[in-house]
Amino acid sequence: MQSDKIQIFDTTLRDGEQVPGCKLDTQQKLVIAERLDFLGVDVIEAGFPVSSPGDFTSVREIAKLVKNASVCGLTRAVKKDIEVAADALKFARKPRIHTGIGTSDSHIQFKFNASKEEVIKRAKEAVSYAKNFVDDVEFYAEDAGRTDNAFLAKVCEEAIKSGATVLNIPDTTGYCLPEEYGAKIKYLKDHVKGIENVIISCHCHNDLGLATANSIAGAINGARQIECTVNGIGERAGNTALEEVVMILKQHPYLNLQTDINTKLLYDTSIMVRERMGMPVQPNKAIVGANAFAHSSGIHQDGVIKNRETYEIINPADVGVTESAIVLTARSGRAALAYRAKKIGYELTKIQLDTAYKTFLQFADRQKEVIDEDIHQIMKQVNKISKIAIA
Repeated sequence: MQSDKIQIFDTTLRDGEQVPGCKLDTQQKLVIAERLDFLGVDVIEAGFPVSSPGDFTSVREIAKLVKNASVCGLTRAVKKDIEVAADALKFARKPRIHTGIGTSDSHIQFKFNASKEEVIKRAKEAVSYAKNFVDDVEFYAEDAGRTDNAFLAKVCEEAIKSGATVLNIPDTTGYCLPEEYGAKIKYLKDHVKGIENVIISCHCHNDLGLATANSIAGAINGARQIECTVNGIGERAGNTALEEVVMILKQHPYLNLQTDINTKLLYDTSIMVRERMGMPVQPNKAIVGANAFAHSSGIHQDGVIKNRETYEIINPADVGVTESAIVLTARSGRAALAYRAKKIGYELTKIQLDTAYKTFLQFADRQKEVIDEDIHQIMKQVNKISKIAIA
């Protein structure tokens, strides 16, 4: 069965960059945009041009720089926003305007103090106006996750009639369960006239830790674009993590969904983004965290040393990590000590290993991790009892 392409829409430079403390200047944005283009993303959301002169300049310069991906600018359903975005994108090889409006009862009542009919009217006008400037117009129904499906379908149908090429169905507050979000996408596929002519996009937030799961559920149910950020950076608890959705699809080929991302660049890209944004990644972060391929439990270490696949479903090299890490702690066993000792030149017999392991445990009980320098000290002590062969 032929695989379906999932477009990767990266919003690191828009949704990710608006996180407190993560502000980037134009030059920093250009460096990341160039890497994202090289990585193989399909769309780079470069910013919100009307929000500030600096953001306008960044979007314009990214539009000039990017060679392969579409370059996208965000707007509200406001003519001035759309005009400014179009101006910023005029040098892009493949420009896209991303415009839309909130559709949930909460947004309609409290943000806009409007009626549903007025929201539909504004949505149609925004898409139609954006279509005067670019062929590729993405419409977002903000807070779609909490929007009644029947009304959401109506808004989407009118957006398509007005010229939208992509429909973004955001779980803006990260509220949905995967089953709910997947069912919402399926409902739109089944009830919106003309939806077969556009791309459905998932934009999921991580307030309940479900952003990646929701995006995958959306793709399984017919969405063909996932909006995400490197390291999952974004508003509040963050967005869908690019590296997670890409590797989920890669590791589950039976889904028949694939991306054009060069996965071997994921780890280096993660480091680039965290360094420039000053936003560390938790050690146990999936795919790109410091401990993602690290093993400290003796049972796990023994299994991985014998065959990596006993405890690793991803080959570290596939994401640009050199190798798995065997971390020596008080929970480590003899196999791990022998493995690490051999790495730095010590070939131990069973008797030598038994002696070394007793000394090792004394070190391990005093500190969180036993490093190579400690192993040398352990071997010096053991060498007094038994001569150690150097590999």
